[in-house]
Amino acid sequence: MAWLAAAISALTFVYLFVALIRPEWF
Repeated sequence: MAWLAAAISALTFVYLFVALIRPEWF
C-alpha cells in the first residue's frame, strides 16, 4: 500500500506544480 500513497503524493505534487506554472490550464 506504500506505493499507492507514494503515487498519490507524486500526482498531487505534479498537479500543484502545474497549477503554479500553467494556471490557464485550470
